[in-house]
Amino acid sequence: MNGTFSLSMLFGKAGVRALAVPLLIIMILGMMILPIPPFFLDILFTFNIALAIIVLLVSLYTIKPLDFAAFPTVLLMTTLLRLSLNVASTRVVLLRGHTGGDAAGKVIEAFGQFLVGGNYAVGLVVFAILVVINFVVITKGAGRIAEVSARFTLDAMPGKQMAIDADLNAGLIGEDAARRRRAEISQEAEFYGAMDGASKFVRGDAVAGLIIMLVNVVGGLIIGVVQHNLDLATAAKLYTLLTIGDGLVAQIPALVISTAAGIVVSRVATDQDIGQQLVGQLFNRPQVLLVTATILGVMGMIPGMPNFAFLLLACGLAWWGYSLTKLQAEPEPEAAPPPPAPVSTEVSWNDVVPVDTLGLEVGYRLIPLVDKAQDGELLKRVKGLRKKFATEIGFLPPSVHIRDNLELRPNAYVIALKGVEIGRGEAYPGMFLAINPGHVNGTLPGAVTREPAFGLPAVWVEAGMREQAQTFGYTVVDAGTVIATHLNHVMHGHASELLGRQETQQLLDHVGRDAPKLVEDLVPKLLPLAVVQKVLQRLLEEGVHIRDMRTIIEVIAEHGASVQNADDLTALVRVALGRAIVQQLYPGSNELQVMALEPGLERILLQATQAKAGEAPAVEPGLVDTLLREANTAAQQQERLGLPSVLLVPAELRVLLSRFLRRTASQIKVIAHSEVPDTNTIKVTALLGGKA
Repeated sequence: MNGTFSLSMLFGKAGVRALAVPLLIIMILGMMILPIPPFFLDILFTFNIALAIIVLLVSLYTIKPLDFAAFPTVLLMTTLLRLSLNVASTRVVLLRGHTGGDAAGKVIEAFGQFLVGGNYAVGLVVFAILVVINFVVITKGAGRIAEVSARFTLDAMPGKQMAIDADLNAGLIGEDAARRRRAEISQEAEFYGAMDGASKFVRGDAVAGLIIMLVNVVGGLIIGVVQHNLDLATAAKLYTLLTIGDGLVAQIPALVISTAAGIVVSRVATDQDIGQQLVGQLFNRPQVLLVTATILGVMGMIPGMPNFAFLLLACGLAWWGYSLTKLQAEPEPEAAPPPPAPVSTEVSWNDVVPVDTLGLEVGYRLIPLVDKAQDGELLKRVKGLRKKFATEIGFLPPSVHIRDNLELRPNAYVIALKGVEIGRGEAYPGMFLAINPGHVNGTLPGAVTREPAFGLPAVWVEAGMREQAQTFGYTVVDAGTVIATHLNHVMHGHASELLGRQETQQLLDHVGRDAPKLVEDLVPKLLPLAVVQKVLQRLLEEGVHIRDMRTIIEVIAEHGASVQNADDLTALVRVALGRAIVQQLYPGSNELQVMALEPGLERILLQATQAKAGEAPAVEPGLVDTLLREANTAAQQQERLGLPSVLLVPAELRVLLSRFLRRTASQIKVIAHSEVPDTNTIKVTALLGGKA
């Protein structure tokens, strides 16, 4: 130890940073009370000017408003700093103003003498103009923009939250990314609200500057004439110039920071800073520059006009526009054509292309979304979908083979399962699909369509309408999300068909790494692989996840010696998975609000199922129609109440009704009494064939 001591040793680096702001606030408030020598006033005024320039440059180089989230606090602190400097300089001006122009420091003298030429009348006019510009134009406009932005941001929050939930459910983002995006939405609303409030401080600062100037002038005249025996003209010149210099040295940084505030709240967030936006959008169109140069050239040839200035600027703009025209007209170098592929005259088994289990074909306008060379966003989302599917359902689905198909419409895509089309839709890159969730506040211009996955009414809108659509309550997603959501919906709906023999073996191999004896005793010693595959497929057909493979294998192994039928084994497995099935249907609820069969109808169906071996159950057609109609009506009622459509029946009827309703009313899930754990309570909300 060398005996040295520092704040970083006592508090650490993070502690010193945390102390910086409280110390600065205390120093600012202290300047209002303690007298400050003119030399330190020069340093503090210079620091105030430098701080204003730093704030302006930071606002120019930010990409989005939240990159400068501390700006409302910075606005408040700089306002307090200016006010404290005004108080400190006022004290010095009134105490020492009679001694000369440098009584309050060199900075105030320079602003009072050099910037306005020592003429206090000019200084008063310049000061008044700066205050009007800052107070009436910049600060008022920035405050109004922040107020409107805060209101629209709050109105758009529900739509943005729904878009995040849609991406999360589709597997496009994880929990951490969703949490981060929700926090950004909340911070954005808080930022604009804080900016709206902070702008009031700046407006108050402008008013305070006017009052301080009047007080300094009047007070200086009284003190100079009464206390220091100066004549009225000398006192007016000395104290007025010092007051003007003091006001200008405070109002110019205030004007700079108000400009920064206006830039931050008025810009539209893109992936470019404000300089790149202005140059790219104002001075990147040769036609505009050439037309402007022509107009200036004509005006420059009018007698009596400042010909040199007009013609000089016209030549400069013409040169710039001509350069841009040549640059944009240069053809891009063409890539060398690939060598011709060798022509094979022999036919082999390589010409027999196997059918892809899961395929996605796209039109040529959608190729950028799936082109690896162009960093296609849809490729990453498909990987996320497969990972989410494996996590939720319990097995790794086959890879999605993506290829272009020039026979499709340019914006069309087709989802195929084993070579057969099972889904089709259209997506428009660069546009957004505004989905109506059922409660929107307005209509949007665009191509009316339906969301391909769930059939909800939707509108394709331009990118500029995205914020307005979210404000109206629409769920807004891009073209890649539309395709990914549709693909995710199809994969979940056909999970049983995606589980082939190879995927089943891979799943058993995966389980066998942790429980090798369990798998060895089951396949092939006890049951063939095909029976296990059928059991898993039966579960997936009815939306039951197979994540708990250990329990499934244990139940099959326990009863496999005496039960060989896949349907009977599935029923036994469902009983063992009863808690998971109920939790999947009623997450976080101990009470199961279900539909049930009227006792008379239940008795008739039980009698119908007791047919002789090899005969199909005989049910009267009229009874079937009644059952289907009442099932659909009850399901719609459950949906209006926000409840899942679940039908509770005896175990003997579960398979029959499940297959029947799955073909006609797929939203209804059928569970057996034996599958409900003893810890759950049952409440019947609707009777099929009667009233609850």
